[in-house]
Amino acid sequence: MQQRIRFCPTPAGFVAYSVLGRGPALIIDVGWVTHLEKALDVPSLREFIERLAQDFTVVRFDKLGSGLSDRAPNDLTLDAQVAQVLAVAEQLNLRRFHLFGASQGGQVMAAIAARRPDKVEKLILYGACARGSDLAPEQVRESLLALVESHWGLGSKTLSAIFIPEPSGGEARQFAETQRAASSPEVAANLLANYYKTDISAELPAIRARTLVLHREADVATRFRLGRELAALIPNATLVPLRGSTHLFYFGEWQAVLEQILSFLSEPLPEGAMLSAREREVATLVADGLTNQEIATRLGIAPRTADAHLEHIRIKLGVRSRAQVAAWATTRALR
Repeated sequence: MQQRIRFCPTPAGFVAYSVLGRGPALIIDVGWVTHLEKALDVPSLREFIERLAQDFTVVRFDKLGSGLSDRAPNDLTLDAQVAQVLAVAEQLNLRRFHLFGASQGGQVMAAIAARRPDKVEKLILYGACARGSDLAPEQVRESLLALVESHWGLGSKTLSAIFIPEPSGGEARQFAETQRAASSPEVAANLLANYYKTDISAELPAIRARTLVLHREADVATRFRLGRELAALIPNATLVPLRGSTHLFYFGEWQAVLEQILSFLSEPLPEGAMLSAREREVATLVADGLTNQEIATRLGIAPRTADAHLEHIRIKLGVRSRAQVAAWATTRALR
């Protein structure tokens, strides 16, 4: 798998991101500190991303302060992280996209879905919670922060034991090494502290995207009841309990996580909530056999705009080909 790493300028620094695959855009935030290259040294995560890239344009990124992004950020708050994701999406000219956020990344992606409903098609949250302060008692949180900042080696090993309580092979060691390569202890502690004090509970009811909440029933790092609460606060969200205690989606029975994501993203959106009036018009002209250039001429729009409309239609309908769009429009007309 050869990922393409690019850089997006933001007021706070350059954000490194990678693009892999083809198809509807799926932006992923795996949470906390990341490293675009080192992460793919984990075989299960590499296989996970490769499978998604067969059907989607997978966009991953390193938060400012970690990985290949600028390492000296002055703002690691939720708002700053949301701005980073939206900046990458804008640079890639993504008008609509799916979001997948795990752990702390779930808060970031849920906030984007709540604040920018015009951008988000579907939202997937894994191992996430509404309030970071619910993760552990205050004394435990403060002890972990102090340990990470004062002794990054021991801190990363301690968190590995929490995230992967039943490791197999060298999973815990590999995860700890990746975290240490991903950021400095100061940034790691700062990001974790921001997670602990972030509360998105008031924003969750504003989410309109179809949402899937995945949570392992024996998750030690983020207890299952927190995932249940998260799903309850998002209108019409679906909660899928998964077996296991591993907090990281790409360890343990990771194939089950992948299967749920692929199944959810392949489901077509409800017909009444799918296409705008202009998109229905474009779909009808596709069914009439017009090319994108002819559609642009007929509607008095730029060819690129016609291309974009067709791509949005395909994403919303959950189909892959022009013929399937035409079939949908024909069936709708017959009704």
